[in-house]
Amino acid sequence: MREKCLIHVLLLDDHAVVRAGYRQLIDAEPDMCVVAACATSAQACEQLRLQQIDVAVVDLSLKDDSGLQAIQRLRARLASLRILVFTMHAQQSYALQALRAGALGYLTKDSDPQAMLDAVRQVAQGRRVFSSELVEAMLDPLEVERGGPLRQLTPREFDVLRLAAQGLATRAIAEAMHLGDKTVLNYMSLIRQKLGAANDLQLLRLAAQNGLVEL
Repeated sequence: MREKCLIHVLLLDDHAVVRAGYRQLIDAEPDMCVVAACATSAQACEQLRLQQIDVAVVDLSLKDDSGLQAIQRLRARLASLRILVFTMHAQQSYALQALRAGALGYLTKDSDPQAMLDAVRQVAQGRRVFSSELVEAMLDPLEVERGGPLRQLTPREFDVLRLAAQGLATRAIAEAMHLGDKTVLNYMSLIRQKLGAANDLQLLRLAAQNGLVEL
């Protein structure tokens, strides 16, 4: 760790090549450095215990957890942690759920590298930052409230719907989210009630209309 490093960054992405690229980019800056690069949320939580970390750059697609669950677990472990989501998902519904889970910023991976560095600095200072295509919608509270039916879901419900829309069976969703089968079925019932869907086909259509899956 550099002695003059002002912003200590944790990377959480399950692709080694991506982590290496982020590390090289961040470590080249005079005011920030990567102190931990993790593939799983469990590893990231452990690093919070071992390292001084100011900002976590988190992908939403992980092998041991969903990104939303990872955000909640990291914030539960260290309340002062600032989280920047860096993901391929450009839909407002994903961004809104990430904010609800505890993220402070949300950038898509097609952003310019300098935009990611600037976002780390802004998040470290407690400022919200979004990809350009999401800025107007996410900074307007009324627009957020109009952000489609999925705004009614909690991050956990959103994850259940996302996995179900991808075609995962109840047992597979339960294993992916570390839940019981009955709990997943209860979530599905609650989601149908919240969204006014009579059956799973209607849920799939709603998920597709809001960018969670392609039909």
